Order: sequence, then C-alpha cells, then structure tokens
Amino acid sequence: MALPVSAPAAPSSSLSRLREIAPGLLLCLVIAALCIVIRNATGIAALNPVVLALAAGIAIGATVGRPASLKPGIAYAVKPLLRAAIVLLGLQVTLGQLAALGPGALALAVAVVALTLPFTIWLGRVLGVEPALSQLIGTGTAICGASAIVAANQVARGKDEDVTYALAVITLCGTASLILFPLLGDLMGMSERAYGLWAGAAIHEVVQAVGAAAAGGPEAAQSGTVMKLARVFLLAPAVVALGWWVARGGTEAGAAKAPVPWFAFGFLALVVLGSTGLVPGAAVEASRFVVPLMLAASVAALGISTDLKALKKRGARPLLLGVASTVFIAVLALAGVALGI
Repeated sequence: MALPVSAPAAPSSSLSRLREIAPGLLLCLVIAALCIVIRNATGIAALNPVVLALAAGIAIGATVGRPASLKPGIAYAVKPLLRAAIVLLGLQVTLGQLAALGPGALALAVAVVALTLPFTIWLGRVLGVEPALSQLIGTGTAICGASAIVAANQVARGKDEDVTYALAVITLCGTASLILFPLLGDLMGMSERAYGLWAGAAIHEVVQAVGAAAAGGPEAAQSGTVMKLARVFLLAPAVVALGWWVARGGTEAGAAKAPVPWFAFGFLALVVLGSTGLVPGAAVEASRFVVPLMLAASVAALGISTDLKALKKRGARPLLLGVASTVFIAVLALAGVALGI
C-alpha cells in the first residue's frame, strides 16, 4: 500500500506577513532615518524628526499616492510600531528622577495634565471642534506633544487628518513657546529653578521644553528636563483615563467601547523596571535612538495616509483651540511656580 504523499509545506504565516508589510514599513523607516540625519546634521533642535517625517509623508502621499503594495506596512507603522515605541519610551523615565523633583513640583506636573486635558476638551466643544481632534490637541498640549497625540489616538480613534492637524497645531504652538519663554522668563526675573520648572511644566515637546529650559542656565535645564519627564510619565495614566472617558460616552465617539491601551501599561512596567537599575545603560541609550526612529516612522505613515482635502475642511477653529490650550497651560504652570513649588 502506497504511503500518502504529503503536500509541500506552505510558507509560514509570519514570513508571508513580513513580506506583506516590508515595503511600506521600510519606506516609513527610511523616511524617519533621513529626518533624524537632517536634524543631527543641522544641529537645529526645532527640526523635530517627527515633524519632518510628517511633512515628508504628506508630500509623498500627495504626489505618489498610496499604492496597494505599501498599505499593509503603512498600517503596521501606524499601530503596532507606534505602540512598541511608547512602551520603550518608559525606559527613559525613572521613579528616582520623579522623586527628586519634590512633592510640590510633582503635584504641579499632575495638575497641569489633569486640568489642561479636560479644559481643552471642554473648550473644543464650545468652539465646535470635533471631539477626537479636541482630545488629541489637549493630550499633546498637556503631556508631551507628538508622542502623546499618536498614543492618545489609540483610544480617541480620530481620523488620520485629525492626527495630522493636531500635530501641526502642537508643533506651531510649541515652537512659539520655545521662542517666547526665555524672553518672558527674563522679563519676569525668574530664578533658574523656577524658570526651568515653568518651561518643563508648560511646553509641549520634550526637545522644545528642554531647549527652552536650557536657555535659563544649567539649573534651569536640569529642573526643566526632570519636570518634563514627570509629564511624560503621566502619558500612560492620561491615555487610560481618556480611554475610560471615551468608553463612558463622554463624547460622540463613545458609542462603542474604546480599546484597552495595553501599551500604556507596558510603558509603566518599563518605568518600574528601569528604576530598579537592572536595565543595562546600553539598552537605555539604545532606546534614545530607537524610540524617535519608531515614532517618526509612525508619523510618516500617518502623513502618507492623510487626505489633504479633508484636512483643509477642519478650518481655523482647531488652531484657535491649540493656542488657547497653550496659553492655559502656560498660565497654570506659572501660577504653580509662583506659589513657591
């Protein structure tokens, strides 16, 4: 009796998946790498690789379009790659750094996040801005700019155009803050520590906050950097709270249950792990390179997916919301510093 002939082994599903996502994902990573090279070569801190990647992605999407062969990789960069980047970001914050700020400064960090986000959502409703876009602008202003926006969209579930608009608004407002804060700090005669805490508590992007704080001197740079890291630490709790808000029906998007942001818990887990001292220094340093690359690749994918016509329909109200939210957090942080924190 003849033995049955077995069929040829089919290619592994993981290998097939890799081939499917490789073209689009590789394109996004190349864009991200080039943007990092440009920023490093020029030495201009304001040239955030995430912002450059967004602009490059929009340009590619508008000229080349979105070929079917690239779509799986682009989709992968927008979600799984982004979530992995947010988790790895946890290696750059330790509980010891946060404790060094003192209870008053930590309370200020919590206050600016806890008050700015709901204020922006409320004002967005008053101005007639779409809820998801208001949530993204509020999260970007309250926490850490582009990273917070793309992370928050995992639960806010805004359109690609919402994310793109929010990134543009936050970049504009954060850049203005980078320029204005050193001038205002001098005019008010603030001490180095107070000025650094103010910049770290109010300015959006990490690079913008650190750059503005450094203009106030070494002590300002140190206090501003740690204060900014305290706000970054609050990214996970804020995203979880935002997901709860959406799931409770706090906005029109709340009809369906928001996904559980497991990546936020991964972020917190790495913060705790990094605080134990068990993570090699080389791994932490590697994350400082890998995380911006991954974030820039994710945002490049968003840019490629953006519909410029839909973006134009958003109008000027979201920009007004971003400016108002920026002024709110700046005044709130200044009041906290004035209380002697």
